[in-house]
Order: sequence, then C-alpha cells, then structure tokens
Amino acid sequence: MLATTGFEEGRPVMNSADVLTYCLGKPGAWQDEPWEGDVVVKVGGKIFAFLGSVDSESVGVKCGPSRDEADEWLTRFPDDAAVMAYIGRSGWNTLRIGGAIPDDELLEAMDASYDTVVSKLPKKDRP
Repeated sequence: MLATTGFEEGRPVMNSADVLTYCLGKPGAWQDEPWEGDVVVKVGGKIFAFLGSVDSESVGVKCGPSRDEADEWLTRFPDDAAVMAYIGRSGWNTLRIGGAIPDDELLEAMDASYDTVVSKLPKKDRP
C-alpha cells in the first residue's frame, strides 16, 4: 500500500517517496545516484525512472517510442508534463507528481517506461 500526502478531488495523492517505492517494487529494479543528489531507478543497468532529488515533485519516464507519441502527455497535461532535457527527443517526459495527472496514470507511465526498458535489454539481463 502506498503512503499518500493527502487527497485531491476525493482521491489519494502520491508523493515522491511513493513513486520511489513503487519503482523499486518492480522485478530487478534498484536505486542509483549516478550524479550527486539525483536519484534514478534502473533495471538491468538501464534507467527507467529519473526521480531527481529526494523531495522532487516529478518523475522522468519514457512516455513513448517517439517524440510524437510522448507529446500526447504534453497535450493532455500541459501544466504537469514537459519534455525532459537532453533525452526528450527520444520520448522521455517529466511528469509532475501530485498535480493534474491522476495517480493511476502516473503508475501506468512508470509501468510502461519499465516495460519499454526491459524489452530493450538483452534476454540474459532481463528480470
């Protein structure tokens, strides 16, 4: 069960600790800090979620195989989704935690990012 920071429109709202816990619950997932103060979650040595600092209010995930598909998030949630710096052209977006994006959709985005990264791993490295 995820801890929550409060309620929005009658629904629980996740926080960054919930997101980290959820990501680490994925098979083969582990936490890393490749840059000082920036937490990421990896599987098979590849990042599937960028969490940034411990108290970050966003998560960076692969939102589609192309920029065009990932742009759907920007259209649907213009105030809560943004193209990730440096790797956004490859379909990575930053999604705000606790904003207009419902928690279940954030969870689905993290699931999809994980699944995409796992599918690209050599079979011997897949969980």
